[in-house]
Formats: sequence, structure tokens, C-alpha cells
Amino acid sequence: MPVDKMVDLSGRQMRRLPVHICSFRELVKLYLSDNNLNHLPPELEQLQNLQILALDFNNFKALPLVVCTLKQLCILYLGNNKLCSLPLELRLLQNLKTLWIESNCLQYLPEVVCELSLLKTLHAGSNALRGLPRQLQGLQELRTIWLSGNLLSEFPPVLLDMPFLEVIDVDRNSIRFFPSLAHLPGLKLVIYDHNPCRNAPKVAKGVRRVGRWSEESPEPRKRSGAVIDITLDEKPLLPPAAKAEPDAEPC
Repeated sequence: MPVDKMVDLSGRQMRRLPVHICSFRELVKLYLSDNNLNHLPPELEQLQNLQILALDFNNFKALPLVVCTLKQLCILYLGNNKLCSLPLELRLLQNLKTLWIESNCLQYLPEVVCELSLLKTLHAGSNALRGLPRQLQGLQELRTIWLSGNLLSEFPPVLLDMPFLEVIDVDRNSIRFFPSLAHLPGLKLVIYDHNPCRNAPKVAKGVRRVGRWSEESPEPRKRSGAVIDITLDEKPLLPPAAKAEPDAEPC
């Protein structure tokens, strides 16, 4: 058994997980990123103390159901696979606080995600999402949602009814108009860059915006009800703030 209760087998081009790893029953962290895995052995169920499981950058077309038996999981990385959906059994992971499902093939956010009542961080960027389910409003512990690089044509209405959100990222979508977010008392950061929008979302004092017409660049001036673009000379010389990668939520 590893002294630190962690096994890192990332980047080894494995096609299958060595079954003997499943004999380390006190294992807390298992990193299997950047391999060629598309299935997991049923013996993985023995790792009932596992809290962090990294399966990102593999070839999973479906989440192995054995993962849903690991009820102590609080961080699950599934990004950069080929997932088109998530199984209903995911609802069994009621201790899950961080879920990364970015860079998959999701055309909609699976409603089972809305049953993960302790979820604090959801990274669903770089999929093909066109909207979010209303049930997401029930995730009252959710603080950070990353939706960059999807197919959103409007700001998801459900987010307007989630006052506890602290970070909203809708960078690189197709949103043309942003509603006011000033009524969200918990909001600290909104990232909306690389959208074909004609306005910046209004936010409360102290909330940071990253995008066109944010703190780093003023909104366009209006004349007779029409929006007039800022001339080149009026644009700020400073580059826009870079977007930080989301941090994993600790257990």
C-alpha cells in the first residue's frame, strides 16, 4: 500500500488498469489521466475509500458503472473523453463536490448532474451544450460553473435564479445579449469574452468581469438608441485579463 494512499499511473498509455491496484483498499487518490483506457475492472469497487479519481484524457465513450459504486468520491475528472451522456447511477455519488466533464461530446447537460446535491464546482466547457436544465437551480451548494466553448446562443436563464453562484464562465459561446447579473449577491467573477455580444452583463459593485467592455475596456457609447462601436484610438492599450483555470475543490 502506498504510504501517501495515492497511486499515479498517468501518461503510461495503458489500455487496461492493472487489477492488483484494486487491492489497495485504503487508497484515497487514483490518477489514471492520459492513457488509452475505455473500461475499468469490476474490482475497482473494492476502493471504497477513494476520494479523488482522475480519468481525463482517455477513450471512454461511457462512464464505467463501477465508478458509481465509489460513494466516497468527492472529486471526479472525466474531461477529454468521448462521453455523450452520463449514467443515472451517477446520482449515487452524493459526496461529489467537483465534477469535470469538459471536452466531451455532450449536447445537453445530463439531468442526473442536478441530483448531486453537494456539488460545488462543475466544469462542462468545450462540449456542444445549447442550454441548461431548470433542475440545476436545485444545486444550492454550486459555486462555480465553467461553460466556455459550448453552443449557447443565450445566457442560460436558470443561472439567473442561482444567487449562490460565485463564478460564471460563458466564454467562447454565441451569446448576443447579456441580462443583468446585478441581483446575484454571491457573484464574484463573470467571464463572457469571445461572444458576439453587444453589451456587457451588469454586475454589482465589486464583481469582476472579464470580456469586452469590462473593467479593462468601456462599453460602447449609445447615440439615438443605436450602439456605436468604439474607435480604434479609444480602445484601451492594456490587454484583457487572462482567464484562470478552475481550481479543483478540496475534499
